[in-house]
Amino acid sequence: MATPADEPRAVPNLVLIIADDMNWDDCGAYGHPAIRTPNIDRLAREGLRFQHAYLTTNSCSPSRASLLTGKYPHNTGAEQLHWPLPAGSQTMAEQLQRAGYYTAAAGKWHLGDAVRDHFDRVYEASTAGFVLPSGEDGQPGKMIAAQPSGCEDWQRALEERPRDRPFFLWLAALDPHREYTDGALDPPHTHDDVIVPPHLPDVPEVREDLRLYYDEIGRLDGYVGKVLDVLKQQGVDENTLVLFISDNGRPFPRDKTTLYDGGIRTPWIVRWPRVVSAGQTTTALVSAVDVAATFLELAGVDKTERSGLATSGRSFAATLRDPAQPHRQYAFAEDHWHDYEDHGRSVMTQQFKLIRNDYPDLPPTPSADAGRGLSWQAMLRLQREGRLPTHQQTAFLPRSHWELYDLQRDPGELHNVFDDPAYRSTRQRLQQALKQWSTETSDYIPSVRTPDEFDRATGEPDHSVRVRPRPSKQEMFGTTGKY
Repeated sequence: MATPADEPRAVPNLVLIIADDMNWDDCGAYGHPAIRTPNIDRLAREGLRFQHAYLTTNSCSPSRASLLTGKYPHNTGAEQLHWPLPAGSQTMAEQLQRAGYYTAAAGKWHLGDAVRDHFDRVYEASTAGFVLPSGEDGQPGKMIAAQPSGCEDWQRALEERPRDRPFFLWLAALDPHREYTDGALDPPHTHDDVIVPPHLPDVPEVREDLRLYYDEIGRLDGYVGKVLDVLKQQGVDENTLVLFISDNGRPFPRDKTTLYDGGIRTPWIVRWPRVVSAGQTTTALVSAVDVAATFLELAGVDKTERSGLATSGRSFAATLRDPAQPHRQYAFAEDHWHDYEDHGRSVMTQQFKLIRNDYPDLPPTPSADAGRGLSWQAMLRLQREGRLPTHQQTAFLPRSHWELYDLQRDPGELHNVFDDPAYRSTRQRLQQALKQWSTETSDYIPSVRTPDEFDRATGEPDHSVRVRPRPSKQEMFGTTGKY
């Protein structure tokens, strides 16, 4: 067994665990009474749980690009789904390499080829489990992957690292991304375990869909436990910071690809025994854009050495040491093309959320994978039959240009209070914050819209439009900036 002497210097090892499409409160640590997540719960029991954590976007690859670069999506050149990070992108992995860290990525990649060499080793999991064929002759996909969880190489990445350097591991799951099949967890969850959120109908198809989703979270949890066990066996767990988050929310209607909490709020748990006291909770507001700045500060990378990297984020290191320390006044998130065209922005505090829908003529159609799922197909049927209640019809209807929610009084975000006179000062304050952020980050509304690649009702691909690999932003619009 290794000993703490294997740790070459005082800087911490850094492990970022990224779930794929997991809702912020779908684990025991955040109060779910039925989903079996003993290892994620252990992270919280032995670390610090953030109550108000937000991602910068509601979509897989743009979220990961934002995390890695420490920039908001519209500044990365990769804000639409499947757009790779452009050549010349600066990342925290590259900066950590320069600072002497061994860097490795294991699991889902989804970032393009330009930044692969920012990691000393990439163990890429196959995404054949949910990537459909493309082109005019595309055939229905068989949703089978060689590594269905995407976590199968996590232990290997730890075991094959050099022992004379601090390390940064980017551990990215495929769980609980669709498509779903039986057998992810033994024993499986049951329909009685399922808690149906109020924006979904409580019918057998939805319960089955959620049950399968729960099983993939349970499978992911097992790999989290294996990572913790290896860190302990190697004698480095005391000075290893483990951050557990998701890339976006639950892959169901009105969740993933929306700016509601089911799209952009994330679990956020930090375990670092040497520094972080066990079993604590913080109400500090944090954003995924802050991760790079925090990791680089903890690694001892001086701000002057970052060459503009991570300037959008703010280190939350002080909150790790003292959970009573506040962090952000506001967090911001973006909505871009993901299978279907869309564009919007949101600003959040611990209590309120303001959403600006830039294409209010379009309904918030769920992602194509969710569109093929049991829940959406059940909702289509109920809608045709006139049996879907108003509060569950959001994904079918055009939206208001502005939405405002009181998250304390209305955690399900079902009651838009934008026009309520009682919230006038809150509305004005958040609109001003969003305007200032847009100016400071050079945000913009595109001059052209990007075509849908799937049918908005069935979720089936339009092979006359859809090609893979998807062309980059530079190839599609001749720029990596404003278009």
